[in-house]
Amino acid sequence: MKLYSINTGYFKLDGGAMFGVVPKTIWNKLNPADENNLCSWALRCLLIEDGNRLILVDNGNGDKQDAKFFSHYYLHGDETLSKSLARYGFHPDDITDAFLTHLHFDHCGGSIVRESGKLVPAFKNATYWSNARHWDWAVHPNDREKASFLEENILPIEASGRLKFILPGSEIAPGKLTSSFFTENISVRFVNGHTESMMLPQINYNGTTIVFMADLFPSHAHIPIPYVMAYDMFPMTTMNEKKMFLSEAVEHNYILFFEHDPKYECCNVQQTEKGIRAKDFFTLDQV
Repeated sequence: MKLYSINTGYFKLDGGAMFGVVPKTIWNKLNPADENNLCSWALRCLLIEDGNRLILVDNGNGDKQDAKFFSHYYLHGDETLSKSLARYGFHPDDITDAFLTHLHFDHCGGSIVRESGKLVPAFKNATYWSNARHWDWAVHPNDREKASFLEENILPIEASGRLKFILPGSEIAPGKLTSSFFTENISVRFVNGHTESMMLPQINYNGTTIVFMADLFPSHAHIPIPYVMAYDMFPMTTMNEKKMFLSEAVEHNYILFFEHDPKYECCNVQQTEKGIRAKDFFTLDQV
């Protein structure tokens, strides 16, 4: 097995929204805002090469929305999904599995592209993985969250016939589920605070455990328990999920892989007098 960090660029989001009840006087030291109170965030994905499978975990914003839509998010940086794949000798057509942690636009926007006026899968040879509970949540969105669930990112996946669901209920049980997605090296955690049934891949790699944190921990700055995004549907659930995960991560020395951290790809965590905090920072290729 080989793992690759895939950078698809950066975007900006309101700092207050990203840190919830935490005052700006505190969070601004962690990720300084610009004059519009916007902070820069990564759109970092994970590529897993496992035997004859090439699994891409999330895929960034994509580029099919109009200029008005993207003007709210200030996309920047020179990296794209295709460029990052090419750096390792891969092409989008090589992807065998597109794993979607959840269906918010900044995680699944690259799933679908516009070709000759039609919306078609960006990964022509891939199976797309979600789960039934989250899929239903996304295609019948609540008023608060529906701006993050864009039909053009989601419905064409189902229409393509390439959509499959992972079954919840046996998380962190490698090889024990009936779904063909699972291998002896990959399992999936289900969490519900940010959105219904978000999935976090957990990977056994080089003698250690790496967890793709998606939006449970968007960045290392979100490790303290109260640092919960205003975007989260159920903040208290998020806090409880963070507590449980961090205790486990300290005990087993898990590596956290961050999707949105603008500076750090990975860290492990340790118990301190202030609670559990980041210990060492490193890149994926240093694991």
